[in-house]
This record gives sequence, C-alpha cells and structure tokens, in this order.
Amino acid sequence: MNMAVRRAAAIFLSGFLILLPGRALAFVLAAPLEGTVGIAMERFAIDTLGRADREGASLVVFMLDTPGGLVSSMRAITSAILESPVPVAVWVSPSGARAASAGAFILQAAHVAAMAPGTNAGAAHPVMASGKDAPDEEMKKKITNDLAAQMRSLSQLRKRNMDAAERMVTESLSITAEEALSMGVTDLLARDMESLLLGIRGRETELRGRTVFLDPPLGPPVVTGMTPGEKILQFISSPDIAYLLLTAGVLAIVFEVLSPGGFVLGTAGAVMVLMGAFGLRMLPFNWAGIILSTAGIAVIILDLLVGGIGVLSLFGLAALATGGLILFRAPGGELLNVSMSFVAGVSIALGLFFFSVLWFSLRSMKKKVSSGAEGMIGMEAEVLEDLDPVGLVRCRGEIWKAKSGEGGPVLRGEKGVVSELKGMVLVIGPEEGAPSLIAETGKNEKGDEP
Repeated sequence: MNMAVRRAAAIFLSGFLILLPGRALAFVLAAPLEGTVGIAMERFAIDTLGRADREGASLVVFMLDTPGGLVSSMRAITSAILESPVPVAVWVSPSGARAASAGAFILQAAHVAAMAPGTNAGAAHPVMASGKDAPDEEMKKKITNDLAAQMRSLSQLRKRNMDAAERMVTESLSITAEEALSMGVTDLLARDMESLLLGIRGRETELRGRTVFLDPPLGPPVVTGMTPGEKILQFISSPDIAYLLLTAGVLAIVFEVLSPGGFVLGTAGAVMVLMGAFGLRMLPFNWAGIILSTAGIAVIILDLLVGGIGVLSLFGLAALATGGLILFRAPGGELLNVSMSFVAGVSIALGLFFFSVLWFSLRSMKKKVSSGAEGMIGMEAEVLEDLDPVGLVRCRGEIWKAKSGEGGPVLRGEKGVVSELKGMVLVIGPEEGAPSLIAETGKNEKGDEP
C-alpha cells in the first residue's frame, strides 16, 4: 500500500513540476558583424545583446569581418560587450575575413577572442578618411595615444598581451590567426562553430565583476541577422556608396534640368541624393568635402555648356576627387578608410564620359550641315519647268520657284546644284559648275503655295 502511495505521489509531483513555468533551455546566439563599423552595425550588435539577455542565451557569438569604421560606433559596441550580462565571443570568420582597424578593438573587448585559420587582425592605426595620417602632428599624437590607451585597457581586462595589442595602434601591426594565438592576442583558433564551442567550454572569464565558467551547449546555435532595413542602412552608410549616391544623384538632377522631357532622371537623382544624405547622417562628414564635390560637378557641367576645351573639366575633376577624399575627414572617422581607388575610379569614369561628350560635340561642329535651309547648299535640284527666266525645280522633295542665273535659260529635265542661299531664295548652279539659277520657296507640283 505504501508503495502505491509513493508511486502516486511521485507521478503527481512530476506532473506538477512539468506544469511550473521555467527558464528555457540554454542556447548560443550567433550573429554576423560584416561590413563597415557604423551606426547600423552598432544598433544591430546592441539589439543582439539585448535579445540574448531577454531570452536567456548562455553565450553570444559575433562572427566578425570588417575593414574598420567609426570610432564612435566602435566605442559603443565595445562598451555594450563590456556591460553585457551574457558572455560574448568574437570569432573572426570565415577564412579570409579580417578584424582590421576598429574591428581589432571589438575583438579585444570580447570575453573570448577567436579567429579562424586564414584570417588576420590589426592595422588599427588612426587615419583620416583619405587614408593618410592627421595633418597636425599634435592632433595625430592625441588621437593615437587615446586609442592606444583604450586598446591596452581592453587587452589588460581580458588578460591578453597588452604590448602586442598596443602595437596594432601605434605601429599598424597586422597579424595572422596563428600569430595572434602565439602572441597571446587571442584565446583560441577555431575552424568551425563546433570547434569554437568546444574550445570555449570550461574557460573562466570576468562577467560584470564576477568570475563565471563558460559551458555553452553543443549543437547548432540560433543564428540571427540584420533585417532588410538594417542591411540597407549598412549598405548606404558605407563611405564609398554614400559618395557614389551623392555624385550620381546630383548629375542626374542636373541632366534633368538641362534636358527636360521626363521625370525618370530627376526622380532617380532625387532619391539617390536623399539616400546619400541619409548615409552622411550616419557618418562623420564635413561640409568642405560636400562643397568641393558639388563645385566639381558644377564646373564640369559648365565646361560643357560654354563649349570649353576641357580645361575647366580638369579642375572640376580635381575638385570632385579632393572632395571625395576629405568628405569623411572629421572627428570620429579616424578609423574610417575611404577607398582611394574607388574615388579615383569614379573621377576617371566621369572624366572619360565628359571628355567623350566634348569630343563628339567638337566633331559634330566640323561636319557639314545636313538639315535646315543651310543644309540645302550643295544638294541636287531637278528642273520641272523651263527656267526662262522663271520656272519650277524640285529639291529635297519640295517644289520651288526658280529663275535662271547668268548662264541663261535651263530646260526642263536638266539638273543643277544648290550653290547659295539668299534669304528664302536658293542659288543653283549646274552639276558641272556652270552658271547658277535663283530659286525661291514656291509651290507643290500643282502650283499651289506650300
């Protein structure tokens, strides 16, 4: 009897425990951080960490691949990782990926820093958007020292090699995954997600002032990604794309104004300018770059309108290229590199286009006129009615009145050539270059006025 009571009690207790609300099973949340470090990536990283906390994830894995980006966004992401209640692993992957410039700071901020074979990290020396050092030596020293101190602080907090990490800033040190592991800049080398999670298990780390042991569950992680809207923001916030959108948009609007007749170019140009302007709101730009770029386009258009020989276009292209290089040269963009090859490519493409238009315009000016009244000079005229001295001729499919010139009467059926135009009167000479005839606009074949 006692045995039956115990069994019933155990079944009841088990069912009761099943019905009790409980915490979901532990899981790993994985998210890619790809592209330029900017506002879009910053928002996505912070939202991902918030979701991991709300849903009870045991670990967040950021799969990093970036050429660098904004200092402000980098600081926001590293601060979010440092304050995260959920451990964060930053894994530079897949093979061929990089954690360059601002990405090196994000890698050092992680509780676990990992890299896949064939990846690299470093090159975090601060530069202007043009790819060069700050022009002012004192300012350069301040920026470099500030970022070097931050890199030392992050690596010291995670008990990694501070000297090697600092050299990424001061000496633009760039190292492979194997070198990073041997130098103590990273914690482990992982080829895939499974080996990454196995390497993390059993490690201890500091999490908001307390020591925790990492024990992520094995198996496929829950992968999250940017929404389509966030991907669009990430795309247009790239310096190269923002510069291209602004340049192409202004050109499209100018062409619409110069040659109206449709709204396709104007509408497309307005949309591109708005998208480029929105991208600028997410980047540290300066007005000098915008003014130079706009002035460059205006000078190139002016050269075409005034029929110049291309000298103004050369100055316009120089202004356009210079504006593109300094467009994002502003505080906060020290780790943001604009592709000089991209700016050069855009400038060269525009230069070839405008010089081609100029060449075709000059070539067309040298061609013989083939339309209008002047285009009739040199054309053949057939005499329909004897010119003695007045008659009719057919020229270019039209019927004209005619008078014979110094050569005397011209009989019906003979042909001549238009040699001169006087007002509405054509001067016609014979095909052999004999005396000319004078013809004025006249009638159709029935003799009616056209």
